[in-house]
Amino acid sequence: GPVHPRTRRNSRSSERSARPFGSAPRPPPRGKTEVRLTRLLEGAMNQSHAGTRLRVVLGHLGQRSAGVGVSFAVRVARAAIILICNSFFSFRYTRDNNVLSLEQRKFYEENGFLVIRNLVSDADIERFRNEFERICKGEVKPQGMMIMRDVSIAKSEFTPGEKMISKIQDFQEDEELFRYCTLPEILKYVECFTGPDIMALHTMLINKPPDTGKKTSRHPLHQDLHYFPIRPSNNIVGAWTAMEHIDRNNGCLCVLPGSHKGDLKPHAYPRWLGGGVNIMFYGIQDYDKNCPRVHLVMEKGDTVFFHPLLIHGSGWNRTQGYRKAISCHFAGADCHYIDVKGTSQEITERDYLPIGKKLYGFPDDTRLQDVLRFQVRLVKGKRIN
Repeated sequence: GPVHPRTRRNSRSSERSARPFGSAPRPPPRGKTEVRLTRLLEGAMNQSHAGTRLRVVLGHLGQRSAGVGVSFAVRVARAAIILICNSFFSFRYTRDNNVLSLEQRKFYEENGFLVIRNLVSDADIERFRNEFERICKGEVKPQGMMIMRDVSIAKSEFTPGEKMISKIQDFQEDEELFRYCTLPEILKYVECFTGPDIMALHTMLINKPPDTGKKTSRHPLHQDLHYFPIRPSNNIVGAWTAMEHIDRNNGCLCVLPGSHKGDLKPHAYPRWLGGGVNIMFYGIQDYDKNCPRVHLVMEKGDTVFFHPLLIHGSGWNRTQGYRKAISCHFAGADCHYIDVKGTSQEITERDYLPIGKKLYGFPDDTRLQDVLRFQVRLVKGKRIN
C-alpha cells in the first residue's frame, strides 16, 4: 500500500546508518532509461547480430528524454559502447567515407565483391562502344594498347573488325575509353576501397566472342592480384561494368564469395582439353571445388567492384552475340611495387615482357613493375609513391 513520504525518508535514513563503515553504498534506484539500456545491452551481447543491436543502443543513448540531459554515467557508457562497436565492426577492406551503407560494407567485407546497379549511363556506354568499333576498324591506334584475339581464330582468318578482336587492354592513351577510369560515379565507389588518392592500374574492354565450340572464350578461375606487382592488396579494387545484359548464356562473371580472405594462390595455364587457352589466361590449380559459386547476372551499366584476391572467372559464350564489358583496376596512390622474381607471379613477367618489348621497346632487363610504372595514371588526388 501507499507509504507516507516521511516514513520513506526515515526508512532510508535508518538504512544508511545501519550500513557498516567502509562498505560500498547501495546503487540508487534505476530509472526507466537505465533499465531499458541495460536490457538492450544484455540482448545485444547475447545475439548473433550483436553489432546491429549495439547500433540501436547508441541511438537510444544519443536521445534526451523528458527534458533531462544525459547523465555523466550514461555518457561514459556511450563511450564504452562505441569502443565495443568498433571491435564488432573492424573493417579490413572498406573505408568509412559515408558512401557505402553499413550493409554494403559488411557485404563486401564478407564476400569480396559488391554490385552497384545502373551506375554508368547508357550514353557513356554507347560512347565506349563506338570508340571500340573505331579501334577495331583501325581508324584510331592508341599508343601502347594491346589488341587480342581468341586463340581459336587462325591467323589466316584474321581481318580487321569487331568480330576478330576479343579484348583490348592498356588503353590509358585512348582519351575516350580512359574516360571510364575518371567517371565521378566510378571513383566515388573506388575511393571506398583505395582511399582518396587513386591510381588507374590496368584497363580492359572485353569483347567475348561467340564460342566456336572449343570453349576457348571462357576464362579460368583466377585472382587478379597475380597480374599486379603491387601491394598491399587491400588497397586495390577492380571495377567491371556490363555494356549489355550479361548472364550465364553469354559468359557472365562467376565469383567464389569470401575467397578474398585467403592468400594469392599459384597460377598456371589450365589443363583443358580441346581448343587451347588464350595467352595469359592463367587459372588456379588448387582451389576448393566444393566452394559455393555465384554467377553475376548484370544489366547494362551495372558495375561490380571486387577485391584483387577474389577468385573469379567467366564461362563460355553460348550465344551468337558479342558480350562486352569495360574494366579498370585501381590502387591507392600510397601502394608500393614488389619484385616478382622467385614468386608465383614470375610467370606473368615471363609471358608479358616479350609483348612489352614489342609494344614499348623495353630492354631485356625490364621487370614487371617497370611495365606498371609505364601504364599507371593518377585519376584522383595526389600521387604519393
